[in-house]
Amino acid sequence: MSRRRPLTGDLRDACARILLAGLFLGLAVRIGENFLLTGKPTGLLLLASELLVVVLTCFRRRAQWVERGLWTRVVASASVLGPMCLQPTDLSGMAPEVVTATLSGMGLAVIVAGKLSLGRSFGLLPANRGIVSTGIYRLVRHPIYLGYFVTHVAFLLAHGSIWNLVVLAVADSALYVRAGLEEQTLLQDPAYARYWASVRWRLVPGLF
Repeated sequence: MSRRRPLTGDLRDACARILLAGLFLGLAVRIGENFLLTGKPTGLLLLASELLVVVLTCFRRRAQWVERGLWTRVVASASVLGPMCLQPTDLSGMAPEVVTATLSGMGLAVIVAGKLSLGRSFGLLPANRGIVSTGIYRLVRHPIYLGYFVTHVAFLLAHGSIWNLVVLAVADSALYVRAGLEEQTLLQDPAYARYWASVRWRLVPGLF
């Protein structure tokens, strides 16, 4: 595990934030144009969840240490940048819009609840930015990722295409791997080890 070097670390962080903001802007334009054309609100709800990623990435708390291995970077990049490459369609969805919008709203609510509990203890790479065990984190260890999965499924149902299916299959697989990598890093902290032992479920209560 490598510790953060101030100058190069700050430069990398700045570049990552600029890239993330640029990709988000492109996604916002595509979804906005699609909404004006089709009136589908599901994409707007996904956009709101991705906006939270951008905002919290820019204002996250400085970590005690950050895992910066190549594999970790690849996994984190795929999980975060993948959804920014989604392409809304003007075709009829695989489920009624009221269903996909409701499902996306539920996912967004889980994300917001998780991020309210997490606060500024948020980052793209596995790191220790303080242990959070309150709020929705009492139920599952990665509630924000659960919310992402739900909003992604809702978006795919509303904007089904081979491209979106492949993008989300890769991004969400990486997201699950990322959760495991984060736990490996955090388990070095005794406080997190106690939390990990007390909260059994990683993503879905009663399932896994």
